[in-house]
Amino acid sequence: MKKPRKHRDQPLSCDWKKPPALIVGKFPPSATRLLTYKGNFAWKGVRKEQYKAGGEEWCGIVRKTLIGNRGESAKFHLRYFEIAPNGCSSYEVHKHEHVVIGIRGRGICVVGKKQYSIGYLDTLYIKSGEPHQLRNTTRMPFGFFCIVNARRDRPKIIRNELTPS
Repeated sequence: MKKPRKHRDQPLSCDWKKPPALIVGKFPPSATRLLTYKGNFAWKGVRKEQYKAGGEEWCGIVRKTLIGNRGESAKFHLRYFEIAPNGCSSYEVHKHEHVVIGIRGRGICVVGKKQYSIGYLDTLYIKSGEPHQLRNTTRMPFGFFCIVNARRDRPKIIRNELTPS
């Protein structure tokens, strides 16, 4: 006699909650590892970093590097950025591409002369050589994942009328 399958009649769900810690310990940089989500857009072992040096061309933005600064051999980096109300990234141009995925709140991405409104799970591809800036014009934080090549050129800052002075 066959044993009945567990959970067979339960519907699939996309509602994801923090999983239990499956593996505990420190691993070498090249090891497979889980970055456990702690809630409030924070991951265990991932520190908040300054967006970039300086600060005259941007305001109210922080970065958290999930994949890319722990010795991974991946050809991409995955970062989470969060822009405070009325904050913005630098208005910049570079040769590498971006993929931006909205994950918290709403924001605007200015790409050349176009503006794109980004909300939850909206995904924006920014091609090489496109001047761009991400902004938060709302009263809530705007958070997004950004995927870039691991090997990439440095951005060139562009000043415009909306760049903080």
